[in-house]
Amino acid sequence: MTDDITGGPLLLRQTVRDEWIDYNGHLSEAYYVLIFGFATDALMDTAGLDAAYRERTGCSLYTVEAHVRYLHEVAGDSQLTVRTTVLGVDGKKLRILHEMFAGDPSGDPVATEELFTLHIDQATGRSTPLPTTARERLTRLVAPAPEWAGRGIREV
Repeated sequence: MTDDITGGPLLLRQTVRDEWIDYNGHLSEAYYVLIFGFATDALMDTAGLDAAYRERTGCSLYTVEAHVRYLHEVAGDSQLTVRTTVLGVDGKKLRILHEMFAGDPSGDPVATEELFTLHIDQATGRSTPLPTTARERLTRLVAPAPEWAGRGIREV
């Protein structure tokens, strides 16, 4: 992941693997979420909520709500870029937005994922405040939400 912890989106690059292609010849829906998960893990590492932190403290981020939009088909061997933006951070809560692009992230995304996460103490199973350093790092990454963020599934 490339990042600028002083502000701006974080970028993760991933090549679509053959085993991720479904019977329609496109990236299977589960693998969009897997790739977004890699981007969340990279954000956690950047913020200092990495494996060493999780092992030392027993705390981690838990996703409590997610909204995925599948916007365009993704072919095998595609080079994907995921742009991660922090939409908000407050105490125990973090709101994240991932945008997936085929190639360079200058065009329209092929998929998006919006996440609401909580910082959880695994020993108690309850939310707990984010460490000050992680909260400060994440706050520096906060950017305005796009107009479509925060919307749910629409009726047919």
